[in-house]
Amino acid sequence: MQEPNTPSEVPVNESAVHEEVQASVADAHEARIVALEAALEEAKAQVLYVKAEGENIRRRAADDIDKARKFALEKFSGELLAVKDSLDAALAVESEDVASYKNGVELTAKQLLSVFEKFNIAEINPLGEKFDPNKHQAISMVPAEGEPNTVLSVLQKGYSLNERVLRPALVTVIQAK
Repeated sequence: MQEPNTPSEVPVNESAVHEEVQASVADAHEARIVALEAALEEAKAQVLYVKAEGENIRRRAADDIDKARKFALEKFSGELLAVKDSLDAALAVESEDVASYKNGVELTAKQLLSVFEKFNIAEINPLGEKFDPNKHQAISMVPAEGEPNTVLSVLQKGYSLNERVLRPALVTVIQAK
């Protein structure tokens, strides 16, 4: 039996092995560089896609906001058209009877109140209430019987939209003695 060759007995060309190892390492590095460049290109493409998608979302949102601003009063305006039609019909009546005009105006006022209710527009009529500067505008103070700073008369009703004052009520307030 012959003993296996030991490393010292095998003829080795060290420079050839060294070049082979270096070539193998260089090939591995080259493959890694190619893979990283491909990943970089893919990442660039994804960034551009996300950027374009973000720009599209921003543009659509701006369009939606613009449309909302333009047509925010569309429903309210549509409801007011029925009131306008009733007023036009009242003006077209040939009869000079005050009662028919009054009935027409009452029906139109009911239509308008219905529109106000539908859109949460509330009337502020503070007669007999404590004066509230957030909801009322005092035109004058007069000496009268009653508790001071109480609304004595309402010269013009106020209105609120979703509990935010659109127009304060114009009132006369009882003056403190």
